[in-house]
Amino acid sequence: MGAMPPPRPEYKVQPHPNYPPEEGRYIRGNDYSPVAVILNCPPEDTPKQIEALVRVAIEAGAALAGTVQTENIGFEKIICNIVANPNIRWLILAGPESEGHLTGEALKALMENGVDERRRIIGTNAPHPFLFNVPIEFIERFRKQLRLIDLQFEGDPEVIRHAVWCCYQEKPVEFRNYLLYDPGAFPEPPLSGMITWRITQPWGQPESEEEQQAVERARQLMEMIRKRTQNKHR
Repeated sequence: MGAMPPPRPEYKVQPHPNYPPEEGRYIRGNDYSPVAVILNCPPEDTPKQIEALVRVAIEAGAALAGTVQTENIGFEKIICNIVANPNIRWLILAGPESEGHLTGEALKALMENGVDERRRIIGTNAPHPFLFNVPIEFIERFRKQLRLIDLQFEGDPEVIRHAVWCCYQEKPVEFRNYLLYDPGAFPEPPLSGMITWRITQPWGQPESEEEQQAVERARQLMEMIRKRTQNKHR
């Protein structure tokens, strides 16, 4: 494979100062790397084999590497972290499918189709694929900034390592059905934001933007009433 080439500074930018804004089950690596690695993981404890692949990805040079367990808040954290770093241009998906959540299928559908007016990922059979907690701007930027490398069900550390290495190359190299190289940073400033509503049961939430705004106004009103009541009793 040869030595890993250093990042090209003329094609790189500083991530946002708050990068990565969301906590999660990931490791931060080289901020100027063009690739992040996501491994599907069952909703219980992370298997040691998956943890080992996360470390392999970071050692190979990934900007971020971690696991995802849910097709809603899990995706929203990934979106917030990646759009805060325009240097990340490739997303490697590996690991088994997350039973009950279908995170692999849902992520591929998100990249291919986006979301509908209800913030539901189009074209997936995942049970709760709603992205209520991040702006549409973040979702669209995530899809424009990245290209997906589908290695789902792959568990060979050397395959992950080689895929990360290929993403670093200045000239396109063949990797399976992909031509991989480092295109440099996405030509728009980093976006900074965190999950807002933290909706954990999206199937019971408002279906439209107008309904979401109405719920938010009601929440603000209730908060104002609560504060007034507290003040009266002081």
